[in-house]
Amino acid sequence: MIDLDDTDRALLRALGRDASLSAGHLGRRLGLSQPATWRRIRRLREAGVIAGTRLVLDREKLGFGVTVFLGVKLATKGRISLEDFERAVTAIPEVQVVEHVLGLYDYRLRIVARDLSDFERVLRRRIMTLPGAGQVEANVLLSEERLPGPLR
Repeated sequence: MIDLDDTDRALLRALGRDASLSAGHLGRRLGLSQPATWRRIRRLREAGVIAGTRLVLDREKLGFGVTVFLGVKLATKGRISLEDFERAVTAIPEVQVVEHVLGLYDYRLRIVARDLSDFERVLRRRIMTLPGAGQVEANVLLSEERLPGPLR
């Protein structure tokens, strides 16, 4: 664990809102020089606090208007390895996130589809044919609110 000061936290909050901001812009916003800001960012990257930078796409504008969270319980534990299921499910382009979870289901998947009939096609032809796929439960996303994360 790394010690973060108030400036580090402010820097991380700003990058969390817009990771494309330059060190110069961030520095002006936080009252730091560009080199000092760059050193802080580099230190946070090297410490693993900043694990990467992502491109966030607008799924609806790309034609994917439906997001479904799918709980999957494996039918044949022991006969199929978790790795086999994970390898097969991550090869499906509509599956955006695969989470191995503890509870009623073994996996939680985030799936995008053009509409509900497209989701049904993905479910029937791709998900239910996966090795070990058993019981499933679908929850359609109605709305999503982005929270800033653990930094205050």
